[in-house]
Amino acid sequence: MAVRSKKEKEHLNLVLGSHLATIHETLQVLDKTPPSSATKVTWDDVMKMGDQVSKQATTVGMLWTGEQPEFKAIEENMASYFNTLQGFLLLSHGSTVGAGPTLSSAVHASVKQVVDSSFRLMKETISLYGTMIINLCYSMMISDVLEKTRNLMTIPFHDLSDSERDGPYLRYLVGGTHSKDQKLSVPQLVGPVWEACSALKKTPSTNVTAIGRGMTQVAVSVKDVLREMKELKPASSNDQVDKTSGESCLEAASEPHDGNSSEDDIGNDLSPEEMKVAERAIEVVSDTLSFIKVLIHSIIGLLKVEKPSDNSNFVNSMEKLLQLCQELGRQIDEIGACLYPPQEIPAIKAGSEKILGIIDTVQVEVEELLGSSDVFMEPCNGLRSSLRQLASELSNHSIDDEATRLKNITLTDK
Repeated sequence: MAVRSKKEKEHLNLVLGSHLATIHETLQVLDKTPPSSATKVTWDDVMKMGDQVSKQATTVGMLWTGEQPEFKAIEENMASYFNTLQGFLLLSHGSTVGAGPTLSSAVHASVKQVVDSSFRLMKETISLYGTMIINLCYSMMISDVLEKTRNLMTIPFHDLSDSERDGPYLRYLVGGTHSKDQKLSVPQLVGPVWEACSALKKTPSTNVTAIGRGMTQVAVSVKDVLREMKELKPASSNDQVDKTSGESCLEAASEPHDGNSSEDDIGNDLSPEEMKVAERAIEVVSDTLSFIKVLIHSIIGLLKVEKPSDNSNFVNSMEKLLQLCQELGRQIDEIGACLYPPQEIPAIKAGSEKILGIIDTVQVEVEELLGSSDVFMEPCNGLRSSLRQLASELSNHSIDDEATRLKNITLTDK
């Protein structure tokens, strides 16, 4: 029986390998963008096929909840599962007709979760075959094994003979527990397949939705930067060095340290000049967040305009807007990092200038898609205004720095 079980497992591994190879070949074909002339599959059809994959996973779990299933049942179950998975992949590919890079990436990520979880499930079931009945190689009756096992359990382990310690009875005990753990692993692997199939409902089905979500991620990042910037604070009066008496230095040396103070706050307090720059930068970031929110609202309004067929120019414009929005987020992140002392004024200036250029380009793209819009122009002009105020503050900061530098040179010469 053990020999037959081994041969059956080898055969099942070969069958599994063949199915996996077929799926891999299909995935390679699906990496190519489908022609715009191809028939587009709706995402609803993809989700329905995903439900079928989920049901197949449930069948696998039920098959392995009892005793080890029959060899033929496992082989048939594999064929049914992978046929369903193959159909799911083909429909998923059909749904990307007319999809831009952002939508295609979202679809591929969701599909990959279904495929990966399916692979893990099916590989595990085959690895278990032949290991769930560990005592098949022993010829004794199960009733005899159970009886002798119960007797051995009443004897301390150190009192057992060598043959009893290493005999089939204790192996039955150990093997039985191990077998139970193995059987539990299959139902546990069904869960990730269910989750991956359920997540298909959250996958964007249009370019507009996918790009809108991409912009929303940028907005969340900018909001985080704004929150961190608002935590910046001016140096307290105790931190300002009294040049005439040096009392602040003496007090600082004599004051006990608060063990609860955060080390992250050390050196983050800003001078009055630095605080002015930070306040102007906060206005820029706040207006940037408003700008992105209005942009997202404008993009979502294009849902009715998007066509399921060839709309390459429309999609290209949308993708460009997303790239500009992402670059805007990177510049905001850079400015936020430069506000900590010592502030990097040149980098803040450079970032501000780039943001100004991004606004101009976004405005042109939006006008081509939507036409001129006062609703969109308002946040554009508001952000430009805050950028001008930041630039003015940076200029004052540079003048003060230069005056201080010249003063130091004069004092040194004397």
